[in-house]
Amino acid sequence: MRIDVFTIFPDMVAGFADQSLLGRARRSGLLDVRVHDLREHTTDAHRTVDDAPFGGGAGMVLRPEPIFASVEATDPPRPLLLLGPGGRRFDQARARELAVSGGFSLLCGRYEGVDDRVRTALCDGELSIGDYVLGGGEVAAMVVLEAVGRLVPGVMGNVHSSGEESFSDGLLEYPQWTRPAEFRSMEVPEVLRSGDHERVARWRRARSLLRTLADRPDLIEARGGLGDAERELLAEFGDD
Repeated sequence: MRIDVFTIFPDMVAGFADQSLLGRARRSGLLDVRVHDLREHTTDAHRTVDDAPFGGGAGMVLRPEPIFASVEATDPPRPLLLLGPGGRRFDQARARELAVSGGFSLLCGRYEGVDDRVRTALCDGELSIGDYVLGGGEVAAMVVLEAVGRLVPGVMGNVHSSGEESFSDGLLEYPQWTRPAEFRSMEVPEVLRSGDHERVARWRRARSLLRTLADRPDLIEARGGLGDAERELLAEFGDD
């Protein structure tokens, strides 16, 4: 799977993409992440990528020339998504969509954003990671790379891992424990040491529901509330 990222800070993104799971996937050929420096397509001695906005105002805007030139020279996989506040909110469902898309590209804005001709005539859409302000799109690009890259088949060693994580079915993941079984008088729940895999699965589902109800009730509401089978699970394991 190929993912292209356009930025004025290529080392920031490339360094991140070379680490941990993403780095192993790149080295094994599962992920082809290409980071492009917009400054390579400037035409002046100072490699200028920004200018003051027409109409006045604080801050600077990324100019269209180097962005158009960089994208046209690269011919990246589409869609080309501008990382900005106006796009569809990035979530696990969107990550799954992009993971099976075959490839896509990301444009990192900076300062006050990009010339609007880039957004309307060059990009295919916009993607937002949340309703807050960042200094630029590089951090957002890292979020998208991490969330999407790990869903590409073969990137995670356990093919079932992504199906049991938070948000995979609209719920938070169940809590986890590891060795030792007792630590500072705190014990791992008995059911997880029982060896009864069916009971463990039902208990984990109940704990996932309880955790979501307590911490993110909005997720339960978005799913249309609890079903009868889920209520039975909570009744069965509520005392645990």
